[in-house]
Amino acid sequence: MTLGDIIKEYRTSHKISMGTFSDMSGISKAYISLLEKNKHPKTGKPISPSIQCIKQAADAMGIDFNTLFERIDGTVSLTPNKEESKPPAKKGALINIYGRVAAGIPLEMIEDVIDTEEIPEDMAKTGSFFGLQIHGDSMEPKISDGDIVIVRQQDDAETGDTVIATVNGTDATCKRLRKYRDGIELISTNPSYEPMFFSNQEIKSKPVRIIGRVVELRAKF
Repeated sequence: MTLGDIIKEYRTSHKISMGTFSDMSGISKAYISLLEKNKHPKTGKPISPSIQCIKQAADAMGIDFNTLFERIDGTVSLTPNKEESKPPAKKGALINIYGRVAAGIPLEMIEDVIDTEEIPEDMAKTGSFFGLQIHGDSMEPKISDGDIVIVRQQDDAETGDTVIATVNGTDATCKRLRKYRDGIELISTNPSYEPMFFSNQEIKSKPVRIIGRVVELRAKF
C-alpha cells in the first residue's frame, strides 16, 4: 500500500476529513490529496513522501513509525518536499486550488485539492476566494487547459464578467456572463463553442448557479 492508501483507509474508518487529518498531522491538505491520488498533477509521477512526512502521519494515526514504514510500498524521499508541511504564516493569504468543483457541494467539503496559492492580504479581506484548474479549451485563447483561475465566491455577477457556474448539476464551468431581461447567456471565448442561453425559468429549474467571479488568471508556462 502507499502512504496515501493507508491515510485514506484511516480517514474512512475514523470518519474524518482531509482538513481534520491535516490539523492532526501537520501535513498540508493539498499534499494529503496528492498522497491519496498518488499522482503528481504536474509530472504524473507517483508521490514519494519523506521520512518526516511518514513520521507525522504515524504520530497522527497512533502507529509506530517502523510499523507504518514497513507497510508502505514504493519509494521514499530522504528530504522533505515543499508541498508536505503546512506553510508558515505569510503576509498574503493561502487559498485552496481545486481540480474540480462539483455542483451542490460546499467548497469546504471538497477534497479534490491539488495545490495552494497565495493571494494578497488586501484582496483576501474583500471576500472568500478559491482557485480552480481549468479543463478544456472553451475559453481559449485567453484561458487555456491547465491554467489556474482565482475566483471570488459570489452568487451573482455583471454582464462581461468571467464567472464560474454550475448548470443542471454538472461540475463547475468557466464562462463569460451576459445578462438579459429574460435570462442569461454563458459564453465561451473559443468560437468553436456555441453560447448557452438560459431563460429565467430555466435558471430556476435546471438550475443554473453562479458560484464565483474570476478575478485573476495564473497561466501555466
